[in-house]
Amino acid sequence: MNQRHRHDGRRSDEAPALSAGLIRPFSIGPYRLANNLVLAPMAGVTDRPYRAICRELGAGLAVAEMVSANTTLWNTRKSIRRLDYAGETGPVAAQILGTDPAAMAAAARINVDLGAHIIDINMGCPAKKVCKVAAGSALLRDERLVGRILEAVVSAVDAPVTLKIRTGWAPESRNAVQIARIARESGIAALTVHGRTRACTYGTPAEHETLRRIKDEVEIPLIANGDIDSPEQARRVLDYTGADAIMIGRAAQGRPWIFHEIARALDPADPARPLAHAGGRVPPRDWIKNILRTHLEALYAFYGDRDGVRIARKHIGWYCRELRDAASFRQAINRTEHPADQLSQVLAFLDQSPEMETEAA
Repeated sequence: MNQRHRHDGRRSDEAPALSAGLIRPFSIGPYRLANNLVLAPMAGVTDRPYRAICRELGAGLAVAEMVSANTTLWNTRKSIRRLDYAGETGPVAAQILGTDPAAMAAAARINVDLGAHIIDINMGCPAKKVCKVAAGSALLRDERLVGRILEAVVSAVDAPVTLKIRTGWAPESRNAVQIARIARESGIAALTVHGRTRACTYGTPAEHETLRRIKDEVEIPLIANGDIDSPEQARRVLDYTGADAIMIGRAAQGRPWIFHEIARALDPADPARPLAHAGGRVPPRDWIKNILRTHLEALYAFYGDRDGVRIARKHIGWYCRELRDAASFRQAINRTEHPADQLSQVLAFLDQSPEMETEAA
């Protein structure tokens, strides 16, 4: 049985006053991360090539795409790739999704056997196809089942277990503070909270008051998530909530350097920040070209030519969405079928304007 990673010591009185050291090492169980910036798990996005890019560009941890605890679904090509952690720089964080405590425990054990160092439990996904089977954020309506799942997974593996939730099922039933207490008692090593309920759409701004309450009332390492898309917003959320770390999801799509930007802005004295550029929302052309070339070549190598080209299309669209003529270029790139053609068209498009002008310019 796993020794539980409890956090019973009280946080210091200085915890809310974070501005002097916003970017700092962060630990999950025995793993000390280089910083407290985390890439969120996103289905169809945070595959092994993308996790590597984000870590290179400043993410202290990159969480893998979620996999179902139903192992009968693991024979698909998609699942096999999601479970491929071979050669990945650690610590590797795998996310599992399900409703049955025994199945979740078994899935956690298999992921650890495959090379995962941290197991993350998904109780935050708002997708209808997930919630209609009472998984993801739907579990927040059944606190007893939440406790049973957490206890089962923590007991099953000799690895730290983390939990990702929303603030509740709906605005009138926010219960994230109580879920945080259950997580602490179950031995969860860190809790990520997205500042929306399941009922809230992404058009509804994330609220962080609930996260502040959790940090005030529950002694558990807290990772803040939701609408963190700039260094300014990262500073605001860290200062306001007192969270120990932040997790970035959609804002990192096509912008993996956001971790570098945040780290550089919030800890400018650190000389170790990688690949510094002159600043601004859109980095210099050659800087983006090098990152995108590396990313595309990694996708081709990981998925093969056919799938690699298809998966690359959405990433290319995200990388180039703020550049002039991005819409027409996206239509053209979506017709490419071969890696060499795709890569050459991307590089040619990025070469068209030395200044990398945006649509707003």
